[in-house]
Amino acid sequence: MGLGLRSPHKVRHRFPAGGKRGRWTKGSGRPSPGRERQPPDERSESALDSHPHLSSEALGYFRRALSALKESPTTGEERELMVHNILKEVESQALALSTNRTGSEMLQELLGFSPLKPFCRVWAALRSSLRFVACHRCGVHVLQSALLQLPRLLGSPAEEEEVEDGKDGPMETLEQLVLGLAAEVCDDFLFYCGDTHGSFVVRTLLQVLGGTILESERARLRGSQSSEAQRVPARECKPTDFEVPETFLNCLQDLSSCFLKDIAVFITDKISSFCLQVALQILHRRQPQFCAHLCNAVIDYLSTRNSSADGSPLLLFLRDQTSSRLLEQVLLVLEPPRLQSLFENHFQGQLQTLAAHPIANFPLQRLLDAITTSELAFHCAEPSSRQVACVPLFATLMAYEVYYGLMEEEEGAVPAEHQVEIAAARSLEEVTVLGSLLLQHLLHFSTPGLVLRSLGALTGPQLLALAQSPAGSHVLDAILTSPSVTRKQRRRVLQTLKGQYVALACSRHGSRVLDAIWNAAALGARKEIATELGEQNQELIRDPFGHHVARNVALTTFLKRREAWEQQQGAVAKRRRALNSILEG
Repeated sequence: MGLGLRSPHKVRHRFPAGGKRGRWTKGSGRPSPGRERQPPDERSESALDSHPHLSSEALGYFRRALSALKESPTTGEERELMVHNILKEVESQALALSTNRTGSEMLQELLGFSPLKPFCRVWAALRSSLRFVACHRCGVHVLQSALLQLPRLLGSPAEEEEVEDGKDGPMETLEQLVLGLAAEVCDDFLFYCGDTHGSFVVRTLLQVLGGTILESERARLRGSQSSEAQRVPARECKPTDFEVPETFLNCLQDLSSCFLKDIAVFITDKISSFCLQVALQILHRRQPQFCAHLCNAVIDYLSTRNSSADGSPLLLFLRDQTSSRLLEQVLLVLEPPRLQSLFENHFQGQLQTLAAHPIANFPLQRLLDAITTSELAFHCAEPSSRQVACVPLFATLMAYEVYYGLMEEEEGAVPAEHQVEIAAARSLEEVTVLGSLLLQHLLHFSTPGLVLRSLGALTGPQLLALAQSPAGSHVLDAILTSPSVTRKQRRRVLQTLKGQYVALACSRHGSRVLDAIWNAAALGARKEIATELGEQNQELIRDPFGHHVARNVALTTFLKRREAWEQQQGAVAKRRRALNSILEG
């Protein structure tokens, strides 16, 4: 097959690019505890010369071998022999391949073809240089790829057969090799987590130990040299679970305990923080009690820092790019009682300020995502009469006393009852984007009754103001589209807009809402809307938004040829019902 391999030439001994240690490079912060930072001229020459160079002949061989492997049949003796021979050569060239850009890419592909035993031999060949490979810009991808083969290889029948002997005695099992890597990382945890490349190994290792692979990490592996790869939001991670031995789960907790020793670093250091974020996601699924313990450690640390001028010391960290990302993840995995406590102690009274901040608004969005009940406190849960006021409070992100201009009650005092007359006379305050998102989120709950009752209590002008608002108009969209809102509930809320249709039609955002209401309306409701609009036909035609609405409802036809209009609308309704039955079928 012309795949013969010549002996590689070990020339140009040098420290490969990317081999610098992330936390020891310029501007990277303090070195790991217990390790002295040495000047470059004191580095061991033998360490620099011990890593072989991959010759062009060897690179050509592996390129041809990989190509032939891809073209060969997927099964059969010939393929098995080919895989065995190629991986035998890989074993002797593992380090050189790992630290070469093209070689590492080919090695990652070859690992995907590897059966268990050759795979373990290649891993064992890299064992003595794990630290170097893990912190190398090319080697890190090889280790990540190797770790991501575990769902395929763990529990493989070959794992249970008699173990072969290697060059240095009995060959270690895959389980032993993974635990050995974990022990190496645990011994110098702060260093690996803080290294630009090594942190990727830590993140993937945490997932493998927990038997949960995050989709975002696969994406980072596919494009990890891109700066965009590190910005995959936590909420987009789609986990894939697989079975792991009990020793892995025990090791996961031991490794995660290392975060507690230097919690300040993992909160404030950008690279290290990514590792803690991944750990929280895995622990939340596999060891929720320890996840809660880590979350408490983060919150307790942040809560004891110097107080900010406007409230909780936590607010300072919500505005910091690194620690705010960690807090986003904490908010997503917190249990409801702790979430409630966090809200009351740190977020309450600060929502508008946080919503307007370019960084702090992201963890605030995660808080809203994490809400599982519409009764979370804006000072409107008790007394129960205040609950009818929840929509204006949520929309504006204001507490009850602030919105209605009341004096803050003294501690222990009984909150005042809701005054319906005062509420009805008050114009709706400006709707915030996050307030709108919160209401949309709540309307998609399985039981959105509390929010619907509050919407139904709004006056016509107040609901009009909500529909005309750039952010608030989307709340009306949620009323129309949420599967949790029944037709009867929807009709009860939207009836309040009677008498407001012309003002709605002559508004940029209101006209869009009216179009959506029209498209969802039955023939009887369309007659009511067209009748009200027809009373001010000329005003609509002159308005830049109103004339589009008039055309959409065929208002001229309605006013001059009512029978033809009804036939036309009936045909439209019939087509819509037929289309819906096809889509639902």
